[in-house]
Amino acid sequence: MKASVQAGRGLSAEARRRRLVAAAFLLPALVLLGALVVHPIGYSLYRSFFDRSGGTFVGGDNYRQILTDDTIRTALKNTAVWVVLAPTTATALGLIFAVLTERVRWGTAFKLLVFMPMAISMLAAGIIFRLVYDHDPDRGVANAVWVGVHDTFAESSAFPKARPGRDSPLAEAGGGAFVTREPVRAGTPVLLPLVGVAPESLPEGTRTAKAADPEPGKVTGTAWQDFTRGGGGRTNAVDPTESAFAGMRIEAVKDGRVVDTATARADGTFTLSAKADGALLRLPAANFREAYSGVQWLGPTLVTPAVIGAYVWMWAGFAMVLIGAGLAAVPRELLEAARVDGANEWQVFRRITVPLLGPVLAVVLVTLVINVMKIFDLVFVIAPGAVQDDANVLALQLYRTSFGTDADPGLGSAIAVLLLVLVIPVMLVNIRRLRKEGSR
Repeated sequence: MKASVQAGRGLSAEARRRRLVAAAFLLPALVLLGALVVHPIGYSLYRSFFDRSGGTFVGGDNYRQILTDDTIRTALKNTAVWVVLAPTTATALGLIFAVLTERVRWGTAFKLLVFMPMAISMLAAGIIFRLVYDHDPDRGVANAVWVGVHDTFAESSAFPKARPGRDSPLAEAGGGAFVTREPVRAGTPVLLPLVGVAPESLPEGTRTAKAADPEPGKVTGTAWQDFTRGGGGRTNAVDPTESAFAGMRIEAVKDGRVVDTATARADGTFTLSAKADGALLRLPAANFREAYSGVQWLGPTLVTPAVIGAYVWMWAGFAMVLIGAGLAAVPRELLEAARVDGANEWQVFRRITVPLLGPVLAVVLVTLVINVMKIFDLVFVIAPGAVQDDANVLALQLYRTSFGTDADPGLGSAIAVLLLVLVIPVMLVNIRRLRKEGSR
């Protein structure tokens, strides 16, 4: 009996010693955790109840301002859009890539390419996509592709700024078109002078204009830029150095109907049949359609989806790698058994693959949700200053409020506390999921 009591005391002493050793090893980490996490959180909560200077207690005024300030409310709304769109899109793309790359021989190379953006910093990615989304099609890749596709189906005019000059024989016909003031006659050349097109904007290969020769029974004429570089020249007359409007479309209109059409040649001359005799000549609005310059990707409407696109480009690879690792652990026997039972590939994917990948998908989704809650770099770098209020998110608003010449540390601390409160439920869900998996 005495021996067993001594053994129990010895065991208890040994257990205490082990606990002390464990506490000694944990102490540095606990000190760092307290200094770098607990203390800043506590101080931010304390500071959020004081005014800008920190000398006056204002209670919940800073939190009330969060709900009433339009800029902060926009940041809240955009953060909600980020939380809904960015993680789900990146996770969905990662799942698709992981499943499809299992079926191709070059899947490893594809995974490497998709994962490569993860090696780029947020700052570098922001600079890259600031150029990608540039409105100028000669610089921005997105608009270069968009304008190329658009012009394939609806070619833009080469003369978007052209208009009748002083004492012109042309008048406005409504809708952007121009029409001759008087009916034209066969055998009498018609002059269609226009101004307003910058010489450098004329199509490549533009030639000098030529006065049309009369042709019996036909209506001839010239469409040209009635402007001489350096001054001089005669108004409403084809001068030797003036440029032709090659490709200009001309319509002959009688009683509201188009009876004949022609296209100006390289020297600006055109010929219409005898049907045009006595008609009015019209230059349709299509000649003067503004050149399509693409989409304002970084305008107030599309700036948030554009920045989310950059984020998905970076993090879809992260989702793909994690989901691919989970997919490798899925028992192949289940998939083959389902196929033998007559299930098609979509049914196998939806009813077996996705449910088995549920825990992995949850890890990816929760990780990305926490990540987008604190998104800052991409929005700050990509969104131009003029639309930064439209692209604003809570982390960016926290930075803008807390630093600078008009800094308000009290309001900034309140925004930081709000961010913490929004992240806590996601963290609790993650902790519950980890405990549930640990108990299996």
